Amino acid sequence: MTWKPRTLGDVLAERARTAEALVTRDARFTYGELFERAKAAAGTMQALGLKRGNRIGILMGNDEKWLSLFYGAALIGAITVPVNTRFKAAEIDYCLVHSGCNALFYVERFLGIDFGAMVRKLGIRHAFDVSRGMPQAEFSEAYVEPDDVLLIQFTSGTTAYPKGAMLTHDSMLRDAWAAGTRVGIRADDRYFNCRPFFHVAGTTLSALMALVSGACLATLPTFEAGAALEMMERERCTLVSGNDTLFQMLMGYADFPGRKLCLRGGWAAAGPQTMRAIIDVLGAKRICAAYGLSEASPNVAMSDWRDPEELRINGLALPLDGVQVRISEENEIQVRGWNVMKGYCNNPEATAKAFTADGWLRTGDLGELTADGRLRMIGRLKDVFRVGGENVAPAEVEEVLLAHPAVETAQVIGVPDARLGEVPCAYVTLKHGKTVKEQELLEWCKERSASFRVPRYLRIVPDFESIGMTASGKVRKTKLREHALKEFKL
Repeated sequence: MTWKPRTLGDVLAERARTAEALVTRDARFTYGELFERAKAAAGTMQALGLKRGNRIGILMGNDEKWLSLFYGAALIGAITVPVNTRFKAAEIDYCLVHSGCNALFYVERFLGIDFGAMVRKLGIRHAFDVSRGMPQAEFSEAYVEPDDVLLIQFTSGTTAYPKGAMLTHDSMLRDAWAAGTRVGIRADDRYFNCRPFFHVAGTTLSALMALVSGACLATLPTFEAGAALEMMERERCTLVSGNDTLFQMLMGYADFPGRKLCLRGGWAAAGPQTMRAIIDVLGAKRICAAYGLSEASPNVAMSDWRDPEELRINGLALPLDGVQVRISEENEIQVRGWNVMKGYCNNPEATAKAFTADGWLRTGDLGELTADGRLRMIGRLKDVFRVGGENVAPAEVEEVLLAHPAVETAQVIGVPDARLGEVPCAYVTLKHGKTVKEQELLEWCKERSASFRVPRYLRIVPDFESIGMTASGKVRKTKLREHALKEFKL
């Protein structure tokens, strides 16, 4: 079977039938009902003057409103900008301003966070609280092409500021189709999604994977292990996906042993120990190993559900058809193909740095290729570390600490954590004559950063001379990490 370039609207119209499409915490929707909701959202956007190429921010948890707005924006050729629900006001502002957002659709409150107050404080001109309902207007069909940008996915890089990867209708849909083919997804599958829709694993590899195959997606506003297990059992879910942390939380939950699950497979970005447990403990015998990044829509390589168990457990994934992978002299994984982003939104300098002179995407990840062309990721070339499913660039945390009037220098590294994989650890020096307590600095970070960026460990030190200063005056983060492991007995 070959892929034919198409738009999200094309696929949605093909799927508009009575089969169940979506199960949320409170409701159920067929593909026909989801299509009608998308057209209603599209009509509302058109009535507000929004059109092809405009940027539409979405700030809310996973539900039918999120998908209706995403699909509705796609129908008029507008571009969705997913906003992380864990962002604080300054982070939301950066995301919206940098992407050139023309409108924001949000809910007043979510997970106890007052987004309404944040939005009013930021003074966003065209902001619409969907929990109050939206004006109804007729949708007029719009011209959209498969190569139009569908989504701007903000992703943490090695700089202090996230960058918005521009992904097209065709790259995301084809990625969903190609990865879904490897996973073996079928129209009669019931796919439980752990991932937030503000992540590209939630849009491409969950929502769109279900859409292109005609499967039913089951999702919750946010991930909580107990509620996830309850929904998976009640809905008789056959597929699941996620990373190490999510799977460890599911299998470690108190009432997990009593749950009767029907899982067959899915995909995981996880190490061999977790992959083995997913098969033996969770019962997803056909789980596949996945590798990808936001800039590649996101899947680059996926093992096949029919591959021998050992290959899948050891993370040996095959690049998708038409996607090329090579390993540089520095052992960096580099990618070229139809799934690679158009570039970073309004950031030509970062875009230029993301590609080699001969046009390959630099992933910043370390990997190796086997003789038969299978890829295995073995680490990260960058300083970026993952807290649960979130990428954290040290510079993002350092910038927050450096904004404190008493802090002179700040260095942040990732250190091991049993539940989250890694957590931030910070070392700071103070300006002469200034004093501040370590707890005060942690509170400072909590007020200004998403929780996953707040240091778990923080130490005020007189200098970095004894713990990793190079001759040129730079701090060697490998040495600093070794020091932290000893100091905090990790």
